[in-house]
Amino acid sequence: MPDARNEEGPLPERLARAITMAGPIPLSQFMGAANTHYYATRDPLGARGDFTTAPEISQMFGELIGLALADLWDRAGRPAAHYVEFGPGRGTLAADALRAMASAGLEPPVHFVENSPALRAEQARAVPQAEWALDIVGLPDDAPLLVVANEFFDALPIRQLIKTREGWRERLVACQDTLFLPVVGNTVFDPIIPPQFRDAPDGSILETSPPSVAILRALAARLLAQGGAAIVIDYGYAGPALGDTLQAVRGHAYANPFEDPGEADLTAHVDFGTLVEAARVEGLVAHGPVTQGEFLNALGIGPRADALARAAPDRVAEIAIARDRLTGDEAMGELFKVIAFTAPGWPAPAGFA
Repeated sequence: MPDARNEEGPLPERLARAITMAGPIPLSQFMGAANTHYYATRDPLGARGDFTTAPEISQMFGELIGLALADLWDRAGRPAAHYVEFGPGRGTLAADALRAMASAGLEPPVHFVENSPALRAEQARAVPQAEWALDIVGLPDDAPLLVVANEFFDALPIRQLIKTREGWRERLVACQDTLFLPVVGNTVFDPIIPPQFRDAPDGSILETSPPSVAILRALAARLLAQGGAAIVIDYGYAGPALGDTLQAVRGHAYANPFEDPGEADLTAHVDFGTLVEAARVEGLVAHGPVTQGEFLNALGIGPRADALARAAPDRVAEIAIARDRLTGDEAMGELFKVIAFTAPGWPAPAGFA
């Protein structure tokens, strides 16, 4: 693993120097720098990491997504297509999805959009045939794309605007020595505030994620030109809405987002309403959002769990627990949402009533 400490020192020291010299920085800049360092220097998943994602809980998650893509591909006329995954973690979802796709006759080339050297090494072990791109520009342009993004958008930088008596102002990050803390900037942003929030109470916080919208627009351009579909799974809400959702996770527990930047996973809830609207403006057909529980149940996680239990009677309890974690209202089933985008003329994906 490469040494993340360069000649300029550890990330907190570099950020502290930059803020001391130039003043407080936008939260989006702080979050971007912290997560770039975090993901480049470790495998954050599993019991030894900081958090666990749905593909690591059960093979059923990736298998059902793979079958949904294979079904969509079949109804689209079985064109030549590429499998693309944004932020594929250890490659677990892709390995399970590709196995399921192959059972349905779909064996596409695999492309991962991933910048982390540490995670690329894990992905290469799980999916040896994969190729990598740093961004959408590096993806192939000769065939439709079947895209998956699971817990990808939540880690993209956000801006936070806070309502004051003088108007809406941006939340910045300042520092005292190496202690980082949020402060309110001086610039007023009233022109970009949605009309329904203009009269919100003082102290209200509005989050936006310009990088999320930019990535979605770039992806839309590809799907419109090449055909295909994208399935996005993440935790979030059908916004826009007010509220502070920035959080940090370290060692499977919540942490202070402003402590030890680069040593915890910083995320924010995804505004699915804004992503859907952006996709429709670009010309894609949007489906959802639906809850993860609704999506997986519609795809047949119940029968799949029963089949796995019959094949491995000693794992019945384990399989039932995994299913409940993925679909239960008190677990991931309600908090996590699923949306899909299809190019015009492509069929609607399964799982969306």
